[in-house]
Amino acid sequence: MKIGVCLPYMKAGLNREDYLAWFKAVDEGPFHAISCGERVHGPTYDMRVVLSAAAMATQRVELTPTLYVLPMHNATRVAKEIATLDILSGGRVNKVVVGYGGRELDYAAVGARFVGRYGRMDKQVAQMHQVWNGEEIVVGGGPIGPTPTWPKAPALLAGAMGPKSIERCAQWADGLYAWSGNGEREELQRSFDMADAAWARADRDTAPYRLGGFWYTLADDGQSKLYDYVYEYLAIAGPEIAKMMAESVHRSSADALLQGLDNAEAAGCEEVFLVPATAELAEIHRLAELLETRG
Repeated sequence: MKIGVCLPYMKAGLNREDYLAWFKAVDEGPFHAISCGERVHGPTYDMRVVLSAAAMATQRVELTPTLYVLPMHNATRVAKEIATLDILSGGRVNKVVVGYGGRELDYAAVGARFVGRYGRMDKQVAQMHQVWNGEEIVVGGGPIGPTPTWPKAPALLAGAMGPKSIERCAQWADGLYAWSGNGEREELQRSFDMADAAWARADRDTAPYRLGGFWYTLADDGQSKLYDYVYEYLAIAGPEIAKMMAESVHRSSADALLQGLDNAEAAGCEEVFLVPATAELAEIHRLAELLETRG
């Protein structure tokens, strides 16, 4: 199972030196990929800009957006961004995760319609492939560049959780990004089982790629920091839900994290992204040491 790390894009006060240190630590560690999420409100950094910086500052790891809230954006612009990121990274963009997003206020902040986002994304995916295939979007306008380095477009994975959305994504996605906040085997397995069934009903020729993700920390006083991070992340859903979820996560020690990785592997993850609760470099250095012992 390949292991990647999500950058700490939600922590306030990070600067150039902080991100350069993270890029270096991940690129030099035993990690397959580096990722970043997308959120508008709060002290968050822009996913597209952060990954562009990572493309120039790293040499080895893959770069995987996790995820584009695609219906908040113009599909042509996203296709252009991904092709550019491919070039800046020297061909290290092999997977892109797209999803619907559930934060209506984020949609409102960027002037995008929340209603109709499911049907809109189906059309957007098709439009992105048109751009990458060199087809005209506007008659007479010609192709939209830049011309990427890849022999074929990156795999598009669906960041979806419910049976209806997974069913819909089975028509066009190359795989599923399954999320379990505490890295539980049953949660991940349930999502992958739904994807397998949906892919079969869609008469897909290949099985869905299985990417998983969960929260962790290896920082000092980690459990307290993990609680605070998850609570803050889910505060938009209300204090009761935020408290319930924050109390449910406990991948804050070496043994607990190793169990989470074992769970992900047992659920069939081909790759997993670990999302740190802090921006402390100890998250990466201690994780790298732990993975060396896991083998």
